[in-house]
Amino acid sequence: MSFKKITAIIRPDLLNKAEKVLKELGVPGVSVSQVKGYGEYADFYAKDWMVTHARIEVIIDTARAEEIAQAIMDAAHTGLEGDGIVSIVPVEKLYHIRTKAVCDEKPG
Repeated sequence: MSFKKITAIIRPDLLNKAEKVLKELGVPGVSVSQVKGYGEYADFYAKDWMVTHARIEVIIDTARAEEIAQAIMDAAHTGLEGDGIVSIVPVEKLYHIRTKAVCDEKPG
């Protein structure tokens, strides 16, 4: 089985909405962290221009990657600068640490 890794950087106030959508879609595992950075939108009032966002990471079967990415974008979209980004990249190998075996089933 092949996997993709979806990484989304979104506004923190829309994180709960995105998490709810992912649960409703039956996504088996999600990692969330707080990140700082700047890109299309920067906080020019801060000395370092940094803006706080939430990062969502999902490793999912290749066949579902586009569906999941679209769902995150739908949940996080406001139409304003600073909405964030979503990337989809291939996963070369996935291991379960507990068994040290290569994962050939959906992660979770």
